Amino acid sequence: MIVSIDYLYWLAGLVLAITALMTFTDKTHPRRLSTGLFWLLYAIIFLVGDKIPPAIVGIAAVVMALIAGFGGVGQGKHGSLPEAERRASARRLGNKLFIPALLIPLVTVLGTVFFKDVKIAGLALLDPKNVTFVSLGIGCLISLAVVCWLTRDTVTQGVKESRRLIESLGWALVLPQMLAMLGLVFADAGVGKAVAHLTTAYINMDYKLVAVAVYCIGMALFTVIMGNGFAAFPVMTGGVGVPILVGMFHANPAVMAAIGMFSGYCGTLMTPMAANFNIVPAALLELEDKNAVIRAQVPTALGILVANIVLLYFLM
Repeated sequence: MIVSIDYLYWLAGLVLAITALMTFTDKTHPRRLSTGLFWLLYAIIFLVGDKIPPAIVGIAAVVMALIAGFGGVGQGKHGSLPEAERRASARRLGNKLFIPALLIPLVTVLGTVFFKDVKIAGLALLDPKNVTFVSLGIGCLISLAVVCWLTRDTVTQGVKESRRLIESLGWALVLPQMLAMLGLVFADAGVGKAVAHLTTAYINMDYKLVAVAVYCIGMALFTVIMGNGFAAFPVMTGGVGVPILVGMFHANPAVMAAIGMFSGYCGTLMTPMAANFNIVPAALLELEDKNAVIRAQVPTALGILVANIVLLYFLM
């Protein structure tokens, strides 16, 4: 292949390494050593994580968790243009400001749809196993180039802004990867079998409505715990979905899986563990109440969860 997913990992690692270096050298940063170490460890995982022993990567993840848990990840002071200059720049650019943001999904779709089978000299242009992610990365790079052209600024300024955003998100930036790891640990530890035993031992699953409710609510609850519907899915589907809904009530697996995942997303709306959906927006918007996004979403999540139970009961 010509454009591999590894290139994007290395690029992400490079940005994180630069962030760590800038943090280490920022003498005004209140926690520059611990914060710099946090981002440096994260950078190393992206840069050479596939070449170092898994145990070392695990130790690095634990160290990062300890640094974040003890409040070692802080935010430095970042200089910004005066508000008058920013408003003047915004007026000058107008709706052109939306072009870079719209380019990212546009390039991602074009790459995924039209370039997935393109080959040059017998080599795939884009990584066949990660076409969407590679297209997304290319879209981000093109967007960066357009931003520099529109604003007449440099990539260096983009790196500085990248550091500001990374520090604004803080440890929440790492949470999606950590939760994905947690889901694998749960699956390997046999949590699905434990859930199956508990539900069948203490809940009467002879009633279809009860079984459906346990599956949907369980998907939402496990997603609240793990922050990721994909991590909750193998646990609840292996414990309740397949053996009970499919095995006992002959449910359509496709319907069961689709509505089950949708129920998991209801949990996503209600948990701070889903940092990229709930904590990150609050941080970027600089909201005083970090759970404001969750509070606004809870009624919608509960309403959709009830609707999912009804739909699965009648459609499965």
